[in-house]
Parts: sequence; structure tokens; C-alpha cells
Amino acid sequence: MIRESVAPLAGLPPGFEIDLPGRGRIFVREKSGPMGAPTLLLLHGWTATSDLNWFTCFDALSEHFRVVAMDMRGHGRGIRTKSSFKLEDCADDAAAVADVLGISTFIPVGYSMGGAVAQLLWGRHELRVRGIVLCSTASHFAEKREEKLSFFGLTGLAALSRLTPPQARTWITDQLYLQRKSEGLADWAVQQIASHDWRHILEAGSAIGNFDSRDWLPRLEAPAAVVITTQDNVVAAERQTELYQIINDVEVFEVHGGHNAVFAMKEFFVPTLVEACLSVHYRSSR
Repeated sequence: MIRESVAPLAGLPPGFEIDLPGRGRIFVREKSGPMGAPTLLLLHGWTATSDLNWFTCFDALSEHFRVVAMDMRGHGRGIRTKSSFKLEDCADDAAAVADVLGISTFIPVGYSMGGAVAQLLWGRHELRVRGIVLCSTASHFAEKREEKLSFFGLTGLAALSRLTPPQARTWITDQLYLQRKSEGLADWAVQQIASHDWRHILEAGSAIGNFDSRDWLPRLEAPAAVVITTQDNVVAAERQTELYQIINDVEVFEVHGGHNAVFAMKEFFVPTLVEACLSVHYRSSR
């Protein structure tokens, strides 16, 4: 286990790398909660990292829960592999992280793409999932023809990136780095984005476009909470609403913000997230 000497941002708990047997090396942050507290497993969104997605949330969540966050495959310091990106692999990675850390049951908390991973984690490891919290996410992300075409285009770009010389891939990363820097992100955030494996990022986008849990999600039995970002231009509020309508035991929360509300409107989003997590915890303890 390789531990981080200093967290890049105040409020972030210590981070460390662990080996997942047969899977690879992955970066994790963990913050202890009260004695005997249940564990939240935080799953970040597409093109983000655990730090970028959740840096506003660790302190508030750890007042009630043990909090564990991981970088997904190809994102930040997530697993690097020559195989194609699959959301199912991310779900199994999360279960493997819990194994290594000695966590038997947990509550997945998924944001955007992380919501799809959380749903798969629920479906593939149902007996270990105490409940689930889904934020700014959906049961499917592409339905209209133009939506599907945009996601399928990422498949072609990902295939091209496998054939692109290393120098060209470096140039693409540099351009994306500079673009993000021009958007006013802090240097530490831009550096995290620049550390992505962009082939996997593109493949992840394609995987999101193909994701659809509508056939099997209604069969799962566990308490759930859905946090809807009502002004979301990335995952439409209507699609987030469709998600909670197919879940059996669900409580719905709203934040009147966009897809970046987790940090852009942290004063509203974070307390709502805590309330949603506590709702799932209390119902799972009945």
C-alpha cells in the first residue's frame, strides 16, 4: 500500500494506492466516521476523479459514515489496462476495493457515470449493497437518434486512439489540459484531468451511451435515494425523474442547480446529499 504524503487540497482525507488481486492498482481516499458507522462508497462521474467529484463532501459525510472514494479505470489514478473500458469492470473494482479494505457491506453513492456503476454494483453484488444513492444520473443516457450518434462517435475516437502514436496522444492530452485551464479550474484540478488515459475516457463515454438498466433495475430490492439536479444540461431532469420512477423503495431529493452542483452549489448540494445518505441508512437498518 502506497500512501500519499500530502493531500492536494484542504479537506481531502489521506489517499493511498492499493493492489486489487487480478485487476490492477487503484487510488483510494478514505475518511473514518463514527465507531461502527456504515460505509459509503463514492463513485465519481465521467472525466472526473474522486477528488474532483467529491472534494466538497468528505467532511460532512464523515460525520455520519465511513467514506471511501476511488478513481475509476482510466480516470486519474485509476486502474490502467489494455482491455476496453467496461462499466461492469468498474462495479467489480468497487467490490474488490471493499474486499481489500475489509468492508462487507456498503452504500454506493454514484454521481452521473458513477450512478450507472452504482446500479451495476447493486445488480452484480446485491447481497453486499445495503442501499444506494444516485445523483445527477439516469437509467439510460441515450435514447434519441442524435444522442446515440454522439455516443457512438466516441467509440470511433477510442478505436482511433488505440492506433495513434504516443506523441499524438500526448498532444491531445496537452490540448485538453489547456482547454480546461482556460475554463478557470484550479491547477490541481487541471493536473488531475491531464492524468487521464484518454482512450479509456472515450471508451467510457461510449459505454455510458450503451448503458440501460430499465429491464433489471425494478427487480432489485434495497432502499434508494435519488438526488435530482433540476437545472441539469448534461443529464436532463426528466431522465433523472424516469430513474426514480422505476425503483421500488425510493426517496427523492432535489437541488435546483446544474450538473456541477456538487461543487458549484455545494452549500445546497452537500446537506441534501447527507440527508439522502441518512435516509437510505435509516431505512436499511429497519
